[in-house]
Amino acid sequence: MRLRFKRVLIKLSGEVLMGNQSHGIEPETLESVASDISSIHKLGVQMGVVIGGGNIFRGLQSNAFGVGRVAADHMGMLATVINSLALGEALRRIGLETRIMTAIDMLKIAEPYIRGRALSHISKNRIVIFGAGTGNPFFTTDTAAALRAMEINAEVLLKATKVDGVYSVDPESDSSARPFSHLTYKDFIEKNLKVMDLTAVSLAMGHKLPIIVFNLRKKGNIIKVVTGKNVGTLISGGTP
Repeated sequence: MRLRFKRVLIKLSGEVLMGNQSHGIEPETLESVASDISSIHKLGVQMGVVIGGGNIFRGLQSNAFGVGRVAADHMGMLATVINSLALGEALRRIGLETRIMTAIDMLKIAEPYIRGRALSHISKNRIVIFGAGTGNPFFTTDTAAALRAMEINAEVLLKATKVDGVYSVDPESDSSARPFSHLTYKDFIEKNLKVMDLTAVSLAMGHKLPIIVFNLRKKGNIIKVVTGKNVGTLISGGTP
């Protein structure tokens, strides 16, 4: 099977791990995500993974909890570490070698993020899971994903979601929503589309990093993406 991309950064939203639950991690969904990642690893794809923490806690929810935004964002970063540990264990159970690296030092739990070390792990076909976002408040895990993608020299940022791509409006609340097969970075920013953080898209635009938004819940989609099939929405600088 011919690969279109040989090194990728996968961005998983925390909500993907919830499955049919209202919060937390659904074991069956976690195993399914690990299986999907394994399927492209077996094809020879090298990868890093960034996971959000929205299934546990979101920094943007800080007002509802009476917590300041900086502290709330740190709580959200810790939630991403929980998800990273869970995914790391799920991947190890099926025989894959992983490394968890965090932007906030927690040496008894994970390796500190060092770019050279991450590149070394990836070159040895280890799956590197990046936790704790960028380590800074006010930045989303989407932005962390764009940053890490460029740092590991990924060819593409794969935004794995629970919808089929980027839509004109939220397809879960508006039946008139229409999907896009391709958007330029400028189109995405000007339309103020919500599926991905605008800072992340702006960062990708500055470095010509393509982004593909696709539905991870459809079995086999991730293989279609890395082998060049038309799945989801491509966000790039020009004609696909």
